Amino acid sequence: MTSTQQHIIHVKTFSPNIQKRMGGIVIQLNSHINPTSFFSTSHNSISKHSLKSTNPPTHLCFTRINKIRANVETLNATPAAEDENPAVDFAFVHSVLLPDGTPDVHYRTANGGQKLRDIMLDHDIELYGPYARPLLNCAGGGTCGTCLVEVVQGKELLGARTEKEKEKLKRRPKNWRLACQATVGKADSRGLVVIQQLPEWKAHEWTYGKEIPEGQTVETI
Repeated sequence: MTSTQQHIIHVKTFSPNIQKRMGGIVIQLNSHINPTSFFSTSHNSISKHSLKSTNPPTHLCFTRINKIRANVETLNATPAAEDENPAVDFAFVHSVLLPDGTPDVHYRTANGGQKLRDIMLDHDIELYGPYARPLLNCAGGGTCGTCLVEVVQGKELLGARTEKEKEKLKRRPKNWRLACQATVGKADSRGLVVIQQLPEWKAHEWTYGKEIPEGQTVETI
């Protein structure tokens, strides 16, 4: 039995969950592992750091990752510079949980108007998994169907499914896309897009709801 198989068996042993609130919608990550910490990131930071190690919250939240451009001289100035470079923020959730059972989330920022595939590859986000070798994928042609992603949040920023997607994704959930076919917004787009990487291989499930369970609180990522 491989280490991955052992991990998946361990995943199914437990039943707690992690929830994320995005844009007023609660997005629940059923990881089936008892989380021991949760993560926060600044706008420009790629790395994640643990905020707590005991009694972790059961609800996490992505908020809009705002650009903060302030220094001692400009703290009281009008924040006009923020509008000069519109960009889209991304949270990429890996298919494999971290050793402590929490989601492995990577944060990036990119200009709109690009294919999701290009954004992921340019920012070192795993896309193809076991199909990463050149001969195992079509390099963005839309014919192999190996660049699958699940759009957890921000689907309104992505263009409609192309004809190639309609053909390849007939039996897939509506929020699954081919990264090589999905264009993210326009050059002046802003917003947050949450992407589940390698949805076929994930060890957890996302569910959606409108209410936070009674007695629970929301913590912000």
